Amino acid sequence: MPSPTAVVYSTIRQMSDSVIRVKNLSKQYEINAARSDTLRDQLVDGLKTVFRRNGRPRRRTEIIWALKDVSFEVQESEVMGVIGRNAAGKSTLLKILSRITTPTTGYAEIHGRIASLLEVGTGFHPELTGRDNIYLNGAILGMKKTEIASKFNDIVDFAETAKFIDTPVKRYSSGMYVRLAFAVAAHLEPEVLIIDEVLAVGDVEFQKKCLGKMHDLAKGHGRTILFVSHNMDAIRRLCSKCLLIEDGKLVANGDTASIVARYLSHQVDKARPNEWIELTQTSRSGSGQARFVAAQYSSFNEAVAYRPYANGPLEFCLAIESDERRSVGSLAVTLYSLSGTKLVNADTVCLGQTVTLRKGRNLIKLRINKLHLNPGCYVAGLWLANPIESRSTGGEYDHIQSAFEIDVVQHSFGGFGSPPDSDGFVQCEFEVVEAD
Repeated sequence: MPSPTAVVYSTIRQMSDSVIRVKNLSKQYEINAARSDTLRDQLVDGLKTVFRRNGRPRRRTEIIWALKDVSFEVQESEVMGVIGRNAAGKSTLLKILSRITTPTTGYAEIHGRIASLLEVGTGFHPELTGRDNIYLNGAILGMKKTEIASKFNDIVDFAETAKFIDTPVKRYSSGMYVRLAFAVAAHLEPEVLIIDEVLAVGDVEFQKKCLGKMHDLAKGHGRTILFVSHNMDAIRRLCSKCLLIEDGKLVANGDTASIVARYLSHQVDKARPNEWIELTQTSRSGSGQARFVAAQYSSFNEAVAYRPYANGPLEFCLAIESDERRSVGSLAVTLYSLSGTKLVNADTVCLGQTVTLRKGRNLIKLRINKLHLNPGCYVAGLWLANPIESRSTGGEYDHIQSAFEIDVVQHSFGGFGSPPDSDGFVQCEFEVVEAD
């Protein structure tokens, strides 16, 4: 039995044992902050500092649990996804399993050689060349020089870094660094591969290449993979099971489809028809020169309590604030499945229509004439950008990928749904019916 606080590596494992076993794993951090809640506190601390030997202000300690009583098992050849919001504790978990940091309580057992790719710079010595780091990492994994040499060309070809292989890695770009680091981790035959969101640094083509390699490692070579990502599409395609971590606690563990659906459904509010949805505090990107501040929707059908239904109309009323009078060539409402797949994209670019915003608050109504979606729950996203002909001068104004949820209900029998077009979107006729 391992000690109460330990991460144990072993190369011996019975066939019935899990490759990774985590039991009541917790990690505590202490944050010391100067006491300065009020002016009175600051004055008192300042006076006490004069009489304190070390001359330091009084500090108070705040305890934070980055992880709390996390337990799970991962079987051989299993690809386990780990999802959750930023600062949920995902990276802390992987750092403990990789022995970068120690747990406060609990333990973990990992059977087999492990390779970790957690952040740019992990595992490489900046002063050594790419070639030297490949051999160094192989030696750390316990491989002989001949074994590493047999994999060397495959690593370099996969990373596409042949031209710079004898250059110190401190001179690599972040993309080159990650390409080589992943190639090393994937090709030096670890039994367990742990990967954090670091793959997001690479370009889209390399990300696809990495996902394909991880799939091949798990299915073709029996490797066990623990994969953290905010890309729900990658999680769905690669992982058979998933962990959901919230505030340092493991709140769900099961099949990927249900865990991803639960995660996405908790990211946004479920809105009722004909009620204004406040958007000012919603997570978004863009310059903010014009931005969505509120929205509401309706199907105008009292029989279904104004909820949207298959093949029925759906109108969105969007409140937009602009810092000056401007023309907007791309205003869109996008509907996603709970798994993150884009289904409907009603974008005014398709209409060739420009919407003019005056300075201050504007109300824009966008109506989908027939909603070709089956009954179910969907996530609405909002997009606002400058006209196509001058897009290079301004970029996007506002983009809310997950604004709110809507329920599409059944209203009549037969003919539900519509097959997606070749571009992957469900095509729905729509129009901008009013701009105030």
